[in-house]
Amino acid sequence: MRAYYYDNVPGDQRLPHDYVPSRPVSDETLHSINVKHWQIPVEGHEPKINAIAKERNYKNRDTINVSKAAMGEIYEDKIKTFFEERMHEDEEIRYILDGSGFFDVRETPTDAWIRLAVEPGDLLVVPAGIYHRFTLDEKNYIKALRLFQDEPKWVPHNRGEATDANPYRLAYLKTIGVGA
Repeated sequence: MRAYYYDNVPGDQRLPHDYVPSRPVSDETLHSINVKHWQIPVEGHEPKINAIAKERNYKNRDTINVSKAAMGEIYEDKIKTFFEERMHEDEEIRYILDGSGFFDVRETPTDAWIRLAVEPGDLLVVPAGIYHRFTLDEKNYIKALRLFQDEPKWVPHNRGEATDANPYRLAYLKTIGVGA
């Protein structure tokens, strides 16, 4: 996984949006906002994924294939929905099996976007309460294993005044040392 600051230049969200020269983001910075990641080779990944799932209490999983071929007519609408800034009340855990894409997470308190370029073998944990979004890259395809602590669910809370006061958002801010 490669992490860098998003350039905020208008244009296709599927482009890298990397500054020139690039502004890499350190593991320490990701740790400071509670974003966790591992690189686990796809071949033979099951034992390592199972161990992490057990350690982090992930009980359920499924596989998602985001592509025009897999999603048909809803593809473009889904890509737009995935790119809306939101948070979840659960961790978002993804292990990339094939393809590639970008998770963007908000750095707090700067409010800068950090782009996380993911590819096969990347395991990413986006914490509950962090503002984030997702998009494919120009290859327009990703296949990911989704892990869940409870029943599979994906309930987005788009950024706004009510979400800023959401208990999971406030707990996240407290965890990273921002706010009361």
